[in-house]
Amino acid sequence: MAEHRREGLVLSLAVGIVGMTFGVLADAAGLSLPQIIVMSAFLFTGASQFAAVSVIDSGGSSYAAVGSAMLLAARNALYGPVVSRFFGESRLRRGLSAHFVIDETTAMASIQDDDETAADAFWWTALWLWSFWNIGSIGGALLGSMIGDPETYGLDAAFPAAFIALLVPHLRERPGRVAALVGGGLAIAAVPISPAGVPLLVAVLGVVPGWLLGRRQGAQDVL
Repeated sequence: MAEHRREGLVLSLAVGIVGMTFGVLADAAGLSLPQIIVMSAFLFTGASQFAAVSVIDSGGSSYAAVGSAMLLAARNALYGPVVSRFFGESRLRRGLSAHFVIDETTAMASIQDDDETAADAFWWTALWLWSFWNIGSIGGALLGSMIGDPETYGLDAAFPAAFIALLVPHLRERPGRVAALVGGGLAIAAVPISPAGVPLLVAVLGVVPGWLLGRRQGAQDVL
């Protein structure tokens, strides 16, 4: 097996374990097995799924759950320009690949030495990731009733941990730190006065000062 395929398989096995955690949490939040299957198969982005389930479990509205999921999924659109060159001009391949453009597939493709190997790494990683994530989600959902309260095993910390993992790389630069601090402050302020799920949506406003600071720094660098 080619090295990049083997690496994609190992990564996907680890993600499958996280998928089991999602299945357990989704079951505890009241989602049915068919709902969990559909979400994992068609949404297929872990952070967004954890966000939606977290909002539902906290008693938030469906609008807040969908909004939170879409907010976190929006970052995947930024990966499009990175991987699009690997798929040639075929609209079918580009359209199909859009469903699998996530952190892991983009990372595996972008580190390859040539476009052909990158495309191969993308598709194999996508295939294994989708398979193990869905298997893990279903397995977690089936085991959920046996496990009981996820808080007993600390599984309720999975979403915050995933969110922090996404955030940490952006804290290396000052604009990222400003956005994180402002967004965090807004979310904390919104908790006592807004329904569950809304503070996460309010936190996105922290991007504005971070973006303005980034533009200012960029202009200074040009000068």
